Amino acid sequence: MLPTGLPLGAAPRLDRPGPLRERVYEALLELITTRALQPGRHLVESELAGHLGVSRQPVREALQRLNTEGWVDLRPAQGAFVHEPTQEEAGQLLTVRTLLEAEAARLAAAHADEAGVEALRSLCARGEQAVAEDDADAALGLSAHFHAKIMELAGNAVLAGLAAQVDRRVRWYYSPVARQRVGQSWVEHRELTDAIAGHDQQRATRLMREHTEHTEHIRASRHERAQS
Repeated sequence: MLPTGLPLGAAPRLDRPGPLRERVYEALLELITTRALQPGRHLVESELAGHLGVSRQPVREALQRLNTEGWVDLRPAQGAFVHEPTQEEAGQLLTVRTLLEAEAARLAAAHADEAGVEALRSLCARGEQAVAEDDADAALGLSAHFHAKIMELAGNAVLAGLAAQVDRRVRWYYSPVARQRVGQSWVEHRELTDAIAGHDQQRATRLMREHTEHTEHIRASRHERAQS
């Protein structure tokens, strides 16, 4: 294990040349959102620079940017730490996600053509196969593709842009819960696909809202158990 607790090879060295500042930022953000760097982790500039094969300056700049965006907390006289999301933050985020996803489902039901529905059915089949093979990583990756496809079928670029802004943070906050309910998620995805295929806007909206709310209910239950 590396000093920061990262699995060996989790932080590949960055090749030069290129926009190094941006690439260091993206590398650190990926390590945070995948939880290779866990919430609360102390981020030591020199160690991160060594793992990424860069100087401390682009790491320092990336940490400052991540702090501005809420991914990292910079504490006076202590250093940088991966932000630990609060229960209030998680709840607010899911509220926004529910609104965006439910509207995307409604629009997809209104506009999806045969090819779009077939793409959703194909993703469902692949996701269900991944669940059957107990491949949670593949199932979760396909789930992200499924939701992205619904956004595409919605045909609203502004909505898709807003959803993209919250998607990464949603995956960060809810990745432990997503793994817990990965099997049931694909049952719900199949029902959503049927509603979209039938151009049933009301049902698609309701199912998507319930789909996202189920995740929040599990997260809240986990938190209550942890506190008891």
